Amino acid sequence: MSVRLKIVLGIVFGILLIDQCLKIYIKTHFILGEEHVIFPWFRIHFTENPGMAFGMEFGGFWGKLALSLFRIGAAGFGIYYLRKIILQKMHLGYIAAISFVFAGAVGNILDSLFYGLMFNESFMEPAHFFPVEGGYAGFLHGKVVDMLYFPLVEGYFPKWVPIWGGEEFAFFRPVFNLADASISLGVILILLFQKKFFGEEKTMDISSTHQNSDAA
Repeated sequence: MSVRLKIVLGIVFGILLIDQCLKIYIKTHFILGEEHVIFPWFRIHFTENPGMAFGMEFGGFWGKLALSLFRIGAAGFGIYYLRKIILQKMHLGYIAAISFVFAGAVGNILDSLFYGLMFNESFMEPAHFFPVEGGYAGFLHGKVVDMLYFPLVEGYFPKWVPIWGGEEFAFFRPVFNLADASISLGVILILLFQKKFFGEEKTMDISSTHQNSDAA
């Protein structure tokens, strides 16, 4: 097994294991909307997202179905692309970044595919794992469990600010999960180190071209 494949498997299965364990624990121990303050800027706040990442919604029955099918298609493309860049022996950092994105996407896909079948609703009491009465939704219509909340800065807009003057604000407001964080990490790594990830390959190509020209 190549080093690149080991990196992919390690990241993907590591992220999926931690992500799913955390989600299942939150789902079976927290009531919807329950919040535990670890630090003022770090809280565990249980919410469920029927749509996209960071609490954004893609509503309705058909919207949810379309989103789930899109996620499955994207995951299939992710497998193809990871295989491609492993065979091409791309930069280890780039492979790791794509692995983080892929792992996060699959983590949320699992919620959408199976959580509606595996759990009942979390109102008034924590959900039960495989309840006798059945789950809260059908296949492909599960809600994504979110719990990480980082209100790093909280306060009120000054009165003179148009529209929002005097209203409360919080940064960072969205509630998300480890899968979302994994996707974001992968994208950030690509943006920050794109020259390093792709520059070496270009340098090698240029060097090879010069060597061939000299030989000729």
